[in-house]
Amino acid sequence: MTWTLDKSHSEIQFTVRHMMISNVRGLFGSFDVKVDFDENDLSKASVEATIDANSINTRDEKRDGHLRSPDFFDVANYPNITFKSKHIALTGKNSGRVTGDLTIRGVTKEVTLDVELVGVVKTPFGHTSAGFNAHTRINRKDWALSWNVALETGGWLVGEDINVDIEVELVKVEQPVTA
Repeated sequence: MTWTLDKSHSEIQFTVRHMMISNVRGLFGSFDVKVDFDENDLSKASVEATIDANSINTRDEKRDGHLRSPDFFDVANYPNITFKSKHIALTGKNSGRVTGDLTIRGVTKEVTLDVELVGVVKTPFGHTSAGFNAHTRINRKDWALSWNVALETGGWLVGEDINVDIEVELVKVEQPVTA
């Protein structure tokens, strides 16, 4: 069954260490997710996501401009970040691990997301909606996001590990009834 993204109730966030002492949080404001799944058999689901890399927002225009530059995402040459699932392994009734290809800056690496189906409900508007949480941790250097500055006191300006947290709400596309 096909599901569409409810953009107003969905978010892709990330966290990275700054100067080894604090976290910087950000999000991508523009993305689309295509999901096909049967709530009775999650193991056969498929997921495809496209993120507009230019939509990065860390609440600091100067930093966001740097992240869009060739030092990081190089959005002029690589405007999208994509994910395409390859395998789903259930770890519980409503949880699993989704493995797929993540492409950033033209570099594709396999990643695994820990995913939870939070629930499936009938909305007051007559639709069926499903909510999912997903989390993964990646090393940015695996995707050639290697710009950094050494700190005088030791360590680095930007951490290597990126925590990615995803919240999506999907709306079931009702199939026409054939007579």
